[in-house]
This record gives sequence, structure tokens and C-alpha cells, in this order.
Amino acid sequence: MDSDQWYADGQSVQLLGHCIFYRQAGSSEAPALVLIHGFPTSSWDWVTLWPALAPHYHLVTLDLLGFGHSDKPPQHQYSLLEQASIVEALLEYLGIERCHLLAHDYGDSVAQELLARQQLKQTAIAYRSACFLNGGLFPETHRTLLIQKLLLSPFGWLLNRCTGRGQFKRSFAKVFAKATVPSDAVLNQFWDNVCHGGGQYQLFRLMRYIIDRRVNRQRWLAPLQQSPIPLALINGSLDPVSGAHLVQRYKQLGCRLDFLSELADVGHYPQLEAPPRVLEALFAFHHQIKLQ
Repeated sequence: MDSDQWYADGQSVQLLGHCIFYRQAGSSEAPALVLIHGFPTSSWDWVTLWPALAPHYHLVTLDLLGFGHSDKPPQHQYSLLEQASIVEALLEYLGIERCHLLAHDYGDSVAQELLARQQLKQTAIAYRSACFLNGGLFPETHRTLLIQKLLLSPFGWLLNRCTGRGQFKRSFAKVFAKATVPSDAVLNQFWDNVCHGGGQYQLFRLMRYIIDRRVNRQRWLAPLQQSPIPLALINGSLDPVSGAHLVQRYKQLGCRLDFLSELADVGHYPQLEAPPRVLEALFAFHHQIKLQ
């Protein structure tokens, strides 16, 4: 399914003052699984898993604020905490009181904030499990790409203005394993989704998630170390940003880990690079914990 079809099959809703794109699939009687995408992409990241997951779950995903086909307000102070509030607002709108989480990259931090709120009794939604794909769970292990460092610098706005399709495709391709880099046509679709609504000019503002991770490190570490719910990692080891070294750090910090799948020949986007293996691992994790 190309991105045009993906967006044609979804809908939008006003949440916390912003128009947010979302999609649902599966039976409302099935366990709810919320999929949270990464930076700088969108909910389309889940396109390869979606058809296989739909028969088993009530699937919910969204484009976070500033991404994909959701609003991309200029001059906005984007934050991971606000993104978590938007996820919760969508769940409340849909009447979902308990769910499981599947998150990637930027979405990992959003999921961590959701779990922190649960630990601190700051939410009415019950999160029953969480599965993390490659992402910066700990700021000290996140190996920021050069382009990301430059976007976060005082001159980020200027670089952002100079960043085009070619630069994006070259930088984005570097986080994949060499054997699993998307085709040129797919890379173009990713860029088109970034650009929708002028989003290419907001990348330097969205980059502030790296600062959010540093500021909230302890808040987001605690629910992993003291988690009352099952946690899993599905991790592409060849990821230059959060690969095998992320798994090592996760274990060093004594975080709860009920299930681990290390994909030795996969990079930063396991769901796009090795979807059958991600599905196999996710189903195994959920079978292990007797998903409800």
C-alpha cells in the first residue's frame, strides 16, 4: 500500500487544538494495540505490519503533531510530553481504556512518557504491555547523526531551509542496513510525507526531542526499571543510532525485559527492513504474556 492509499483510508480529528490524522483496523472487541511512529516519518511506517496485525488486534495509530498528515504549526514548541497527551486524547476520543504499545524511535520516548504517567497515577488509561523497536530509550546511548546535530544547533533553522529531497534521502538511507535500504520510490514517499503541510520547515523544531530526552531521563528510566507490566525489545543490531549498544545499555541499567529479539542484519527500521521477523517476535511476546 503506497502512502496515498494509507492516508485515503484514515481520518482526522481535532485533539488539543490540532488536527490529528489517525487510522484504525480490526475488531473493537480485540486487544487494543497502539502503534507510535518515529522521527522524521509518520504512521505509514507501520504499513508493512498493518495487514497481518489487523486480524488479531484493535489497531490504532496516528501521525504525531508535526508529522505526516497531522497539523504542523509553525513557531510551535514541539515536545514529547505534548505528543503523549495527544496520544491519550485520541485514546479517550476512541473510548479505549486499556491497550498495549508498539513504539519506534521518537515514539519510544512518547511511550516512555505514557508509562511514566501510569507509574505516577497521572492517567486513566491502563497500559498492559510495551514493545520497543530501535530508539533512544536512554540519551547517553543515542548516537545522533550529523544532520540531526546541525538541525539542533543555533543554525538549525538555516540548514533546514537548505535541506531538500536529495539530502534527506542520503541521510535517511544511512540508518538502514546496506542490504535493506528502501527503493528510491519509497524514499521519495517518505520525503513527500515529511513535506506535507510544509513539514520540511519544522524539522529543526521537532529535533528538540533530543533535549526532552535529556531533561526527562530519570522520569522515563524509572518506569522501565520498575515496570509492573511486561516489556519487550525488538532491535536491529546494525542500527548506527540505537543498535546493539542500546540493548547492552538496557541490560546494564537493570530494566525489565520479558522478551528480546535481536535482528543481527537489520538497521534502524526493523518494521520496514524485516517485517516478517518483527511480526514473529511481536506475536511470540504477546503469546508469552497471554495478551488480553
